[in-house]
Amino acid sequence: MNPQANLIFIISLLLGTTITISSNHWIMAWTGLEINTLAILPLISKSHHPRAIEAATKYFLTQSAASALVLFSSMTNAWHTGQWDITQLTHPTSSLILTSAIAMKLGLVPFHFWFPEVLQGSPLTTGLLLSTIMKLPPIALLYMTSHSLNPTLLTTLAILSTALGGWMGLNQTQIRKVLAFSSISHLGWMAIIIVYNPKLTLLNFYLYAMMTATIFLTLNTIKVLKLSTLMTAWTKIPSLNAMLLLTLLSLAGLPPLTGFLPKWLIIQELTKQDMAPAAMLISLLSLLSLFFYLRLAYCTTITLPPHTTNHMKQWRTNKSTSTMIAILTTMSIMLLPISPMILTIV
Repeated sequence: MNPQANLIFIISLLLGTTITISSNHWIMAWTGLEINTLAILPLISKSHHPRAIEAATKYFLTQSAASALVLFSSMTNAWHTGQWDITQLTHPTSSLILTSAIAMKLGLVPFHFWFPEVLQGSPLTTGLLLSTIMKLPPIALLYMTSHSLNPTLLTTLAILSTALGGWMGLNQTQIRKVLAFSSISHLGWMAIIIVYNPKLTLLNFYLYAMMTATIFLTLNTIKVLKLSTLMTAWTKIPSLNAMLLLTLLSLAGLPPLTGFLPKWLIIQELTKQDMAPAAMLISLLSLLSLFFYLRLAYCTTITLPPHTTNHMKQWRTNKSTSTMIAILTTMSIMLLPISPMILTIV
């Protein structure tokens, strides 16, 4: 793709995200979402592969439907209350339609079918954008309307997302699909707490985006898309593979690592809200996703491929790892000890 065109699309993405996050009026928020959708489409379909075109088409159709529902919900609210302000979404029907629209935009169950397919058809860098920056505007809208959302509906969506995200990721061999189901599972954790403590949702999202960015950039560096090629990639940059192992365990939420922090805080908050059964259920369901993280981690570093493998061993590269990956990896692994400071900032 032409570098100038690429730059325009990236700037449009940032512009659309900024407009949605900073707007008070529903029409401006909707405009930002539309700019975002239109800017990411060429980045998804830039390889001109039939799968990429299919992914772009699926993405366009689902996001258009979700944007129409956002507009419909805001118009219904304005019709009944005379308010176009995002924080004044008080009509129950409007908040129900908005929850469905945001669930569709994020890829929460039962509106999750498009996300693994789109991620599988996109390049790794575009997959990174889809998993992180494209999730920020819908989460910001949920954050701004959190006081008027239906807790029962969101808890149900969250538990279903965690269950299906873990369950459907178990038998995947394509790493992008595994990461898509991992994203659905993490969105479940964010959705369950949004009504009770919206700041925790944002903290969870920031940490999730940081860890996912680390994994996508690492995979892009070692040029790996499937589990079978991940097994033979350890000869390229062994130290980076070791760090990838730790980042995957952090994304799984294992205790001494950064990823444990949001899970710990969410379980604590749910218990305070007398939702111990929901906390226990979502914790048990996250064990499903722990299995496929461990499988990825096992393929990354712990196993050596058999000598009869069809894949030739990769030559070790002398290229140094980028500073960005080094910083992100360090933060993805070592932020838990400074969690009190993070909580005072949030």
